[in-house]
Amino acid sequence: MAIISSCTASTLKDAATSLRSGNLVAFPTETVYGLGVDATNKDAVAHLYQVKGRPSDHPLIVHISSMANLDKWAREIPEYAIKLARAFWPGPMTLILPRTILAKDFITGNQDSVGIRVPSHPLASALLAEFEKLGGLGVAAPSANRFGKVSPTSTEDVKIELDRYLGAKDLILDGGMCQVGLESTIIDCRFQNPKILRPGAITREMIEEICSIKLETNQESELVRVSGLLESHYAPKAKVFLTGNPSMGDGLIALSNFETPIGVIRLASPVDSFQYAQVLYRALRLADQKNIENVFVVPPTGGGISIAINDRLHKAAFNT
Repeated sequence: MAIISSCTASTLKDAATSLRSGNLVAFPTETVYGLGVDATNKDAVAHLYQVKGRPSDHPLIVHISSMANLDKWAREIPEYAIKLARAFWPGPMTLILPRTILAKDFITGNQDSVGIRVPSHPLASALLAEFEKLGGLGVAAPSANRFGKVSPTSTEDVKIELDRYLGAKDLILDGGMCQVGLESTIIDCRFQNPKILRPGAITREMIEEICSIKLETNQESELVRVSGLLESHYAPKAKVFLTGNPSMGDGLIALSNFETPIGVIRLASPVDSFQYAQVLYRALRLADQKNIENVFVVPPTGGGISIAINDRLHKAAFNT
């Protein structure tokens, strides 16, 4: 495994070539770091599942360089999905659509749908463009961590998480800290109305404004397996509590206006919900690095990205 800190045009071409050769490349997106692999290479995808410890029926999100390539992977694309793609791609949004024959069972988890995303991080965009110049069609890239654990938002996180699992030919591209800090909004676009499956930075209000239609809220509609829907996910080794009061030696994550009790270890003090999202996973990882057993969190309130933050926190605290 090699870490590439200075990502020049030459090193990005080398990374794209490595992907085409069946190797893994961890790279930054605006949300979290992804662990990329050629989405058409069955053996490489199998290796990705092994490295992550991911169940084989858990589908992957395919990353492409632009919406111009969407119809290679998806069919029967509704007009509202086109509107969403034009409005929010490149950006932190994944669309679930009926798959084409290009999206094989080993990508979709044997489902008839596929998740597609166009990331906006400059390194991700450049890597995907180089990959496609070499004949690549898409990069499957779940978060670059072991399955169910806290997603990485820095190169160091990826190294700590996956160093023992990555091979000598695998790469990590260093793009600094991720700007959003939470995984993409996943929107089911298989029916007459869109439905949010996983909340993120692209909110319900933003989606409804672009689509000019209400989102589907019927929880009994046909289910699809996508990333982040398990009740327990995004979890550190520490126990996470969303209620109660921390004691001496416990960790605390709360907005900066919340006072830290004496003897409690402050893990993060974000000034608003946007910064809360950026630093949440880093704070949870810090708790494990400090061998803190209990982390008490005061979740943000309100709408917007706070909904996504609370979604991740409830999953992190599920087994507590």
